Amino acid sequence: MSAAVMPRAGTARLSLHMAIEPLPLKTPFRISGHAFTAMPALDVVLDDGGHRGRGEAAGVYYLGDTPQAMWRTLEHHREALESGLDRDALQALLPAGGARNAVDCALWELQALRAGTSVAALAGTAPPRPLTTTFTIGADDPATVARRARDWTDARALKLKLDGEVDVDIERIRALRAARPEVWFGVDANQGYAPATIEPLLRALSDAGASLLEQPFARGREADLDGIDVAIDIAADESIQDLAELEARARHFDVVNIKLDKCGGLTEALAMERRARRLGLKVMVGNMLGSSLAAAPAFVLGQRCDLVDLDGPTFIARDRVPGVRYVDGAIDCPHRVWGGMPCA
Repeated sequence: MSAAVMPRAGTARLSLHMAIEPLPLKTPFRISGHAFTAMPALDVVLDDGGHRGRGEAAGVYYLGDTPQAMWRTLEHHREALESGLDRDALQALLPAGGARNAVDCALWELQALRAGTSVAALAGTAPPRPLTTTFTIGADDPATVARRARDWTDARALKLKLDGEVDVDIERIRALRAARPEVWFGVDANQGYAPATIEPLLRALSDAGASLLEQPFARGREADLDGIDVAIDIAADESIQDLAELEARARHFDVVNIKLDKCGGLTEALAMERRARRLGLKVMVGNMLGSSLAAAPAFVLGQRCDLVDLDGPTFIARDRVPGVRYVDGAIDCPHRVWGGMPCA
């Protein structure tokens, strides 16, 4: 075993348990270039004989980071993972991505349970409060977009997925705003646009009073944004996966969407939030759909964020029990869902 993953003296060994959950969706979910009917996830449990830490990761589908690939990665490193490594050693052992995310979240919960406290307290976050979250509407026909916007009766913020068909996307934007003239809303282009097609979309967003445009151009084409006159905030999703990419690409964006599956867990996500602030960016927390077990660690990060997009469990046909709660357009995560016990 390398020095980087050597357990500290006296550290208890762990047992690693894994399972793949199919997580079918209630209805198909459409974005630019994809239609999802399920979002399978890898469940990880780390057991020290007295406490069990849990984590869930869907991975990053557009990078080939699947639950099956994550399973193989963790199986390959089983000896190191069961040695009793801590989160710092995990950062050295595994790269960013779903495998590290699942284990990192399990280690956070395990540490909190051992200490009789909460992950939020360990992370230096104030006692968690409910957070206004966006609720996402897929890239459906404009009539369906309008209907789903009205169905989210409690929503105070909506996010609309686009698919790059500019005329239809503009009609979707108009339909959402007509249905819900009072809500904050943003759009997620999921890399569906290019400089040659973006201008009509920008005009439509301005006319509709949109507040955010997420990932308009393809990953790797960030410099194309520099010549675009944009009156609303531009957010990076696919373009910025982890801390290293934040350093390299922050200058092209106003907002960074931090997802634990992308960056490899809550440990790196918290570091990204701190660095993004120093770089002058706003911070958003997002999810790759997923159940309440995935939303709960992101909820801890969300306490520090400007924008929260944690509606993933609302898409799952059968969520975890107990699970997160959605009330008055906000997400709340009781401590019994994940994350140890609240401080005394």
